[in-house]
Amino acid sequence: MLPEEEVRLHAPGSHAPVPDDAPGRKKELCVLAVSDEESPYLYDHYIPGMLADCDLILACGDLRRGYLEFLATMANCPVFYVRGNHDDLLNEEPPLGCVCIDGRLITYQGLRILGLGGSFRYREGRNMYTEKEMGRRLRRLKPMIWKAGGVDILVTHAPARHINDGESLSHRGFQTFRRILDRYHPAYFVHGHIHRNYGIRIPRISQAGTTAVINACGYCVFMVPVEEGQKRFR
Repeated sequence: MLPEEEVRLHAPGSHAPVPDDAPGRKKELCVLAVSDEESPYLYDHYIPGMLADCDLILACGDLRRGYLEFLATMANCPVFYVRGNHDDLLNEEPPLGCVCIDGRLITYQGLRILGLGGSFRYREGRNMYTEKEMGRRLRRLKPMIWKAGGVDILVTHAPARHINDGESLSHRGFQTFRRILDRYHPAYFVHGHIHRNYGIRIPRISQAGTTAVINACGYCVFMVPVEEGQKRFR
């Protein structure tokens, strides 16, 4: 088990779908979110079996390839990741045993998971974007979101504008992500990039409408309830 930084979330409006033809599916999934800072608890002081309860790992960027591969090896569950602004090497050498969901919408255990990595462009880099560029990335995904009927979990590296972000260009959030929250109402928005030691008022968990916002820097464990039926976006 993972006793540190564990929270139990049942976000208002949670709408994780479960297909009718999936008997015996778990009523909730244990999700480990990681980002930016390698946790000694999960790596240096790892105890065999401590990840046994994890059903899914979401990596929100700026983590070493070797760290992600270690988690993928030790956990008996998928590792889905997006790239951070310092992850240019992962474009060429992706971590083995992990699945890149950057710029993709995937479905796992009935959960519709949308991945959009990278940060606001403040210098040259392969995983940095202007607001306009991030908006174009979202537009390319809209047909897939429409076909899926919405988004349950939004996974990004950068935060959304005015939600846990900063005023400097390097830590500014994307208005594009706010549009996703307003349009599709995902149950969870998981991001990294904003280290919690940047300030005492940076929360681990916050709320934006019906969406639970999770800052994954370091690591955080949360439970995702899986409900019968699929609620489509408005």
